[in-house]
Amino acid sequence: MKSIKFLPIMVFVALLSFSCSTEEFPEETIASTSLPTAPEAKLIEIEILELINEHRINMGLTPLNDHNTIKAVAFTHTDYMVESNNVGHDNFFQRKNSLIDNADAINVSENVAYAYNSAQSVVNAWINSDGHRATIEGDFTDFDISAEQNEEGKWYFTNIFIKR
Repeated sequence: MKSIKFLPIMVFVALLSFSCSTEEFPEETIASTSLPTAPEAKLIEIEILELINEHRINMGLTPLNDHNTIKAVAFTHTDYMVESNNVGHDNFFQRKNSLIDNADAINVSENVAYAYNSAQSVVNAWINSDGHRATIEGDFTDFDISAEQNEEGKWYFTNIFIKR
């Protein structure tokens, strides 16, 4: 009988523990059916892609193909990083799923960076980092990059790699 008295209290506590949060977090949005249009390639982006492929060739690896869908997805993340003033891999699962759905990707990885002033400096930084270099030298078929500047002129970079 005593446990029946506590039942309403236990139900109330259970309901509180499963309530929804009202906090809002900035998220980049990538709808799998309507990807944004990829912006025109900038010179710094072309140089980065060429430097990465040059590195891969020097390592005896196959060069990667640039891919407009990857560029569009990378752009959404770079734009998000500029807007939030936060460099990282936030919402990576959304980009990965978008590329699985829209680019037939079976494997997805990315490198991000901030505040490098040239293609050579950002590629050198990635190559000198074990984790970033492993991505550059990974078993991928396609890649692309988005580079955008904030109001102060600092560059943000998202370089995405996929295997199809």
